[in-house]
Amino acid sequence: MTAAAIHLDLSPIKTRQQMTWASGDFSVVASRLVLVSELLAEKADLRAGWHVLDVACGSGNAAIAAARSGAVAVGVDYVPALLDRGRSRASAEGLEIEFRLGDAERLPADDASFDAVLSVFGTMFAPDHRRTADELVRVAKPGGVVGLASWTPDGFIGQMFRVISRHVPPPADLPSPLLWGTPEHLAELFGGAAVEIRSVERACTFRFTSPEEFVAFFRRWYGPTIKTFEALDEPGRAALASELTDLGRRWDRQADGGSVAIPATYLETVITLR
Repeated sequence: MTAAAIHLDLSPIKTRQQMTWASGDFSVVASRLVLVSELLAEKADLRAGWHVLDVACGSGNAAIAAARSGAVAVGVDYVPALLDRGRSRASAEGLEIEFRLGDAERLPADDASFDAVLSVFGTMFAPDHRRTADELVRVAKPGGVVGLASWTPDGFIGQMFRVISRHVPPPADLPSPLLWGTPEHLAELFGGAAVEIRSVERACTFRFTSPEEFVAFFRRWYGPTIKTFEALDEPGRAALASELTDLGRRWDRQADGGSVAIPATYLETVITLR
């Protein structure tokens, strides 16, 4: 389903999503993804003094990367606990970052108010892709930059979502968030507003002592995994845990029977706006 195909009330879905991301503690997962934001900030060539917005910021990885570059950084997310984590992290580093409560589909920001707009594994999960993309463009200045990091459909996280969806199917009327990890979808969303769209595949590596620890980690801290396990009965939970353990073992690039190193592919994209 394309982004243009949505014609339904998304309020109940968004409420469930907000509850999902508020469960567990995504900041623990995000702590293993810090390098993704640092690389994106560098690729976007952020300038000191720029105003930079981190959309669906979670605990603030991209906002912090921008502030380290000398930018005036703002983070927006709809989970208050994650914003509090971002404030604590910024304070610990002596960085002045404003964190605002808000939705990626209705950003609390004026038109053309940011030189760069970033999102790392954030906006891809908003249900209305078209509206979200339009909001990123709206708040960016003419000639500004949009930088995105999105999981690819065929990468490890994409395959993990496929396993999960076999046990608890996602809403049938919504486009997959993994479409954001394809150049074709980004061209559909941003092509009319862009001078240039540059994408490259990268991989970040999840490291655990075993495939079983990988499953336990995501089951404890990652909202979508938590909610999926909660929706299943005990035999269903055992089956899901077994499938995810097998997935982690198959994707382990070390393959020596010890600790695992699981490469997760994502699409890094920098869009230069008209």
